[in-house]
Amino acid sequence: MPSTESVFDSETVGVSTLPTTPDRSASCSPALDESTDEHDGASNGTKTTSEADSDIENKFHSKTIRSICCVGAGYVGGPTAAVLALKNPSIKVTVVDRDDRRIRRWNSRHLPIYEPGLTEVVRIARDGLGEVSRVQGSGAIEGLRKPNLFFSADVSRCISEADAVLIAVNTPTKMRGTGKGCATDMTSFEAVAAEVVRHARDGTIIVEKSTVPCRTAQMIQEMIRIQRPGAHFEILSNPEFLAAGTAVQDLLRPDRIIIGSGTTPEGLSAAEALAKVYASWIDRKRIITTNVWSSELAKLVANSMLAQRLSSINSISALCEATGAEINEVSAAIGADTRLGSKFLRAGIGFGGSCFKKDVLSLVYLAESLNLQEVGDYWRQVVEMNEYQRNRFTSRVIKRLNSTLVTKKICILGYAFKKNTSDTREAPALEIIKSLLDENPREIAIFDPCCNPVVIENEIRSLQNYGPPVLSDDGGSVKVYSDAYAACAGSNAILLVTEFDEFLNFPLLSNAASSGVNSQGKSKISPSEVNESAKQHFNDEPECAADCPDCQSGTGYGDSSADNVENSPKKQLDWRRISGEMQSPKWLFDGRCVIDVPKMESLGIRVEAIGSAGWTV
Repeated sequence: MPSTESVFDSETVGVSTLPTTPDRSASCSPALDESTDEHDGASNGTKTTSEADSDIENKFHSKTIRSICCVGAGYVGGPTAAVLALKNPSIKVTVVDRDDRRIRRWNSRHLPIYEPGLTEVVRIARDGLGEVSRVQGSGAIEGLRKPNLFFSADVSRCISEADAVLIAVNTPTKMRGTGKGCATDMTSFEAVAAEVVRHARDGTIIVEKSTVPCRTAQMIQEMIRIQRPGAHFEILSNPEFLAAGTAVQDLLRPDRIIIGSGTTPEGLSAAEALAKVYASWIDRKRIITTNVWSSELAKLVANSMLAQRLSSINSISALCEATGAEINEVSAAIGADTRLGSKFLRAGIGFGGSCFKKDVLSLVYLAESLNLQEVGDYWRQVVEMNEYQRNRFTSRVIKRLNSTLVTKKICILGYAFKKNTSDTREAPALEIIKSLLDENPREIAIFDPCCNPVVIENEIRSLQNYGPPVLSDDGGSVKVYSDAYAACAGSNAILLVTEFDEFLNFPLLSNAASSGVNSQGKSKISPSEVNESAKQHFNDEPECAADCPDCQSGTGYGDSSADNVENSPKKQLDWRRISGEMQSPKWLFDGRCVIDVPKMESLGIRVEAIGSAGWTV
């Protein structure tokens, strides 16, 4: 068992170790309440209430999780399962998904998502390790490490074999019907929950990993009442707090793990069984237990407050532009206040990703459904400010280019919503491209160092469903490049949309790497997690089929082999070369406040950055 010593100071966290809701309260699992018909005493040979409760309690008290099934092989399920398997070599972890192509990629060298460190974690847990004397941080292994991470499309079988089932499917915003544009679309979650209830063994622990509306556990219990009236399951809420680009680090060194459960003895026992899984590498002081409703709501509130913080600093960037203040200086000044801290105070073109917008809107819908209109209005403004910031950026670009883009080439650097990820969900880049297309530019060139060009093309092609062609291959003006210099060549303006290190025009600080932290202040994966000794003993990766589309594409994106994008050093762009190939006047619009302006201007490139004087539209 690896050390559970935390990398954090335990005194910095004050946590409750027990749920605060009284036993048998309204937040307990309805199907386990003493008043239910299943537990009523009878004289026909059935067990009395106390005998039935005793059986259930014993079942969960003696529960040891030896196998986990994670339903959903996306941005949450894949990395979460990989780290659970890495840190618990004795537990079989299986990820299931009905998308055969996605499962094929997880079982190949072409992982379907890009996350720093994910390749190494998957290689150890999925493929195992050859003979080594000791591999630190991956379970204190002596000799061989056998594979314990598996990916399968056989959903029902894998569910039936698991002691705990994690539901980690997408829960986007509902786009039609009651609550459209605000409420959570529970279609996928409901379908998976029904599948789990049908096929799980009696006594299985069902865990909500997806971000769901408060009281979703009650919906699952209703399914159990109808489909499996004689079975007993415990429903836990165990929300993820992963940030794209640092997901593996967030899993290895989380700020906290929240486990919500019913406050009955069996509910607490199920929570304890899951807590033991995490305790194999996380300090117990970091594992917080709550009632299930508090856990469900905590995820929505956490993301909403982070989004609120970003919208707040973006609103101040508009004031900076109008007054001559510099947003980075203002952020540094207020971030030095220990009551505020420096995180999430970097102004930009707005937040993206799969969580912030939909979770804020879910909170809005919850407030409005409870007739708390003022609360809903308050949180809705967070989203509106985010959209306002993005639209300000696009309007300024058009205005600086004399309000016409006809005959001009615009280059977009970065398509993913943030650096070190290939996640394009709710990426500001797509909305910016939509607005630029209305100005009929000669060309919109796109380059992203992490996203597969084919993925970007497929997403942009969706824009022409109800309009003229968009992509250049179809007769439109948008072209996706796999080479940054080709994308920038001949451009009138470059829009820096994602803050990838490759795009910066100053040397990257080496002290961040040596101190073991990244730009977000998160501890990096250290040698104790996946060290060079372990890499030398990787077993061979699965061979790709002869017709593997990823191999045939020849892009190398998604390739987990040694020469892929993840394992290659970050090579910064040669801005002098780019400047020499741009059309005059040369413009750079910094949407992330990360460019050294004097350096860039010395190359003859005019720079305008959000939050700097002269930017106001």
